[in-house]
Amino acid sequence: MQKINRNVVLALLSLTSLVFLLFQLCYYKFYLSQKNGAAFSKGRGSHSGQDSTRWHVVRKFLGLISSHNIPVYLIDPLILGLVDKDIEQIRSSPDGPSPECKYFCAPRDFTTFALLDKTWKHDAGLFRTAEKMGFQWLKIINKDPRLDGMDDLSGMEIPLHYIFKLASHAIHLVVFYERSGNFLWHGPLRLKQHMDRKFVPFRKLHFGRYPGAYEKPELLLVSIDDLKVQIPKNPSSFLEEMSHSRFLECRYREARAFFQLYPDDASLDAVEFRKKAKSLLHLAALTLNNLGVKFWLSSGTCLGWFRQCNVIPHSKDVDLGIFIRDYKADIIPAFQKAGLPLKHKFGKVEDSLELSFQGEGDVKLDIFFFYEEDDHIWNGGTQAKSGKKFKYLFPKFTLCWTEFVELKVHVPCETLQYVEANYGPEWKVPVKAWDWKSSPFNVQDNGIWPIDEWDNVIQIY
Repeated sequence: MQKINRNVVLALLSLTSLVFLLFQLCYYKFYLSQKNGAAFSKGRGSHSGQDSTRWHVVRKFLGLISSHNIPVYLIDPLILGLVDKDIEQIRSSPDGPSPECKYFCAPRDFTTFALLDKTWKHDAGLFRTAEKMGFQWLKIINKDPRLDGMDDLSGMEIPLHYIFKLASHAIHLVVFYERSGNFLWHGPLRLKQHMDRKFVPFRKLHFGRYPGAYEKPELLLVSIDDLKVQIPKNPSSFLEEMSHSRFLECRYREARAFFQLYPDDASLDAVEFRKKAKSLLHLAALTLNNLGVKFWLSSGTCLGWFRQCNVIPHSKDVDLGIFIRDYKADIIPAFQKAGLPLKHKFGKVEDSLELSFQGEGDVKLDIFFFYEEDDHIWNGGTQAKSGKKFKYLFPKFTLCWTEFVELKVHVPCETLQYVEANYGPEWKVPVKAWDWKSSPFNVQDNGIWPIDEWDNVIQIY
């Protein structure tokens, strides 16, 4: 029997192993990886690996929503921040290929898009197609606050967020809804108990920790990294809006409990006052917004929103707060031009400024200016006949959006502390006999205006 050459046997075994290895690689690339949604075409520009994966996931997602005619727009803060630096170049650049992947390849766990609810019927076919393309997906639903009210707190559930995951990247799709105050709202991302909390790193999401309120954006179709996508026409304005977008819902359950203890005033006088107060608040908001002056519901108007989701009928006025740093000399003439004559002006810009304008009938608009100290915020008051000064102290607060009498308007985010500072621990109990000099829980004497300043700091019209 002829002796077998050991070298030949080793060569045949090595060749067989190499062929089997190549078969395994091809099998994984062309079958398993496609099945699991991890196969991508050639890398973009000079990028490869994880950077290229992000771009390809975005491309596949845009193809998915385009195949179902779903208009989405980019709201990812990281990408919009990069885009904003090059916005003029992006607007004017041709649609030719980009030399490199500059935006969608930026390191991040998510890419975030927005969807307007009314532009899509939430067709289940989208998700079947997504699964065929290799996406895993998750839908987050919660009660629709637009259906909550004094008579019905059932609130049917609506989709608020979608997560589409492919390979090592995820798409966060935020659903926006129109509110009666003519603005867009998105809900918080709250996972149900049965949901997989490890599906993606939810804590890193930019939209979801709190509800948010936004103006309706004007959109611009651009080409970014060779992908056609809609973005807010002014990315920097959107990013600024995003940083102050937190929204507080009116507390309807607590309001209903309040009215069970203290039945609402449904008299003709109360109905008429609320109608006038709503009109005055809308006019004040329009005037201040046109001036670019940030304001919030203060005093009794804030209490009415927080306690009973409505205007307090026996308050007889509308109260707004403005930080003194936002004061503009145009405020008085702007209100006068809007048909609201100045009723009185107390204090001065440097100290205890307050303005009062006469609305329809006996309803007036009071604007209090707030001064910030190291550990507190305060506004002033002046007694016209004596020149006495008063100071009202509040803990520091930030501003959130809410919806009140069909208006998007600011309130202190720390509303309970704000209300308790002004009205004390018994703020839930209605008080009709109110003396602004002694009733507030946070009032302090603040001296007397010098007589030689009275003509300037005590002006009554």
